[in-house]
Amino acid sequence: QPPKKCGHMDSKKVVETAVMVQKIRAAVAARGRGNLFILARTDAIDPEGIDNAIDRAKAYLDAGADGAYLEGPTNIADLEKIGKALKGVPLATSILEDGGKTPWVDPKDLSAMGYNMILYPTTVIFQVTRTIGKALHHLKEGKPMPTSQAVNMDQFMEIVDLPYWRAIEEQFEGKK
Repeated sequence: QPPKKCGHMDSKKVVETAVMVQKIRAAVAARGRGNLFILARTDAIDPEGIDNAIDRAKAYLDAGADGAYLEGPTNIADLEKIGKALKGVPLATSILEDGGKTPWVDPKDLSAMGYNMILYPTTVIFQVTRTIGKALHHLKEGKPMPTSQAVNMDQFMEIVDLPYWRAIEEQFEGKK
């Protein structure tokens, strides 16, 4: 229910199971014979408990979802419980390093528990945020960029594959 909150935040509200089942049935019907993969997510662990969240996931799968994503398990025992309860189902979880509810678990261990989709939504953005802060501090202090902490222009152009994008630009500008 609105306002939407991340599964790792407190005080979440979730729609009734029947409402979500209908949404999944609608998605399945809209998919038709296409190859759209429907990953049914629930944030019900925090407000309703692990067992209810697992029951929701099973209902979503029965409604036609292809996989399940139970957001916000708080310990390894719950991760294992989900993996056992949904054995053989495409299963996702997310690890929000240094701030989320789900503890860090080695991807190999998560795979052994049955998870084949692992999201790390904050791993890169948290590090980039720190780097941006340092860069802005250096600018504010009137200091040049520490070359050991950055790429140079040639490296940047290689990373973004500038020749590839130039070729596309030329193709669609009619220059080729």
